[in-house]
Amino acid sequence: MATSYKDLGLVNSRALFAKAVKGGYAIPAYNFNNMEQLQAIIQACVETESPVILQVSKGAREYANQTLLRYMAQGAVEYAKEISGGKGIPIVLHLDHGPDFETCKSCIDNGFSSVMIDGSHLPYEENIALTRKVVEYAHKFDVTVEGELGVLAGVEDEVSAEKHTYTRPEEVEDFVKRTGVDSLAIAIGTSHGAYKFKPGDDPKIRLDILAEIEKRIPGFPIVLHGSSSVPQDLVKIINENGGRLKDAIGIGEDQLRAAAKSAVCKINIDSDGRLAMTAAIRKVFNEKPEEFDPRKYLGPARTALKELYKHKNIEVLGSAGHAYDK
Repeated sequence: MATSYKDLGLVNSRALFAKAVKGGYAIPAYNFNNMEQLQAIIQACVETESPVILQVSKGAREYANQTLLRYMAQGAVEYAKEISGGKGIPIVLHLDHGPDFETCKSCIDNGFSSVMIDGSHLPYEENIALTRKVVEYAHKFDVTVEGELGVLAGVEDEVSAEKHTYTRPEEVEDFVKRTGVDSLAIAIGTSHGAYKFKPGDDPKIRLDILAEIEKRIPGFPIVLHGSSSVPQDLVKIINENGGRLKDAIGIGEDQLRAAAKSAVCKINIDSDGRLAMTAAIRKVFNEKPEEFDPRKYLGPARTALKELYKHKNIEVLGSAGHAYDK
């Protein structure tokens, strides 16, 4: 028997995106695979009064088990209420980079409130057909759907592409109209993973393409994937404590802030969180090699992640203070 996300206390993304577009900010979309990541995300978003999208990749479902993840998301709703004095915050449970109809259907049937179907690697008409099929199923249960046009380079989990293909503005109107998607992920220069660019590069988001897309589908919710900034202070801590992250470079936060003020209303951040946790864990292992209690290194990692995400909500996405927007 299918589980409705509404029974878990979750919300879909429709109203959140409408408020974000109107308010000139972006909702954080943070990936999680374990309890410490989930705690850090909820703590950061409650403390900054930000709505949040909890993202689960296909790899995360395989790693953590889909049943456990569903109950963790339900627990996150209750945890948010507990630490916010009963108010809670709006929480979306979202499938990141759904590879096929079956995975999307399974997530919808298991309490997800939002799914992404990634047909961006397919020929245009096949992408439309697959996306439309997911939309038709999802909308029966009031689950929102994100589609994608264009291809991001880079590697993260099971998503990998060598070449970047910018979204073509002339295709977006037709794609949105024929698929019925609720939001659209576009490729304008962001990239998956920690190794987005080479030293000496000057990474730039193509805000001109974003502006052209906005003109063609005004007010429509736009999503940016691969939007980690790869903070160099974290890379330094990792490398000073035994790591070997060579030439890890990301997108400037100032560019993401500019994008968040437009129709971009969901920004995906994963690699930065991995770096923050890894830096904290490596520091403990290096400074206290006798330590073997997981709480003693996962605790600091959780704190580091919370502080990073509070910074993102306040300084980059502009989502802080918008959890209770009418």
